Amino acid sequence: MAKFATNAMIDGGLDKVATCVNITVCSGQPISFADIATKKLATTTLVGGDFTKANGTISGRKVTVGAKSSVSITATGSADHVVIDDNVSEYEVTTCTAQGLTVGGTVTIPAWAIEIADPV
Repeated sequence: MAKFATNAMIDGGLDKVATCVNITVCSGQPISFADIATKKLATTTLVGGDFTKANGTISGRKVTVGAKSSVSITATGSADHVVIDDNVSEYEVTTCTAQGLTVGGTVTIPAWAIEIADPV
């Protein structure tokens, strides 16, 4: 018998991702929810419309986190990670092209996707 998961089953995990309310550019990978604040260079809020679910690029399903432009930089450092979090304890981290940020400027955070593959 083949392995299978309905879109609704996979979407359950993606629905949790869409409860995130912050997107933060960090210098280094946070190793805990509290560590996001210590590595934060720039942050802004997310709303439900910032998340788009669709079929996965490879298989399964994905949610795309929309781009954010003109995000105020609040600390100087080398940006290399982007984090979304639910403002409580849950978070997801991705990498970004390393670049130097300077306090007082702005940064654009590109869109990125989180994909959950079909069972194999």
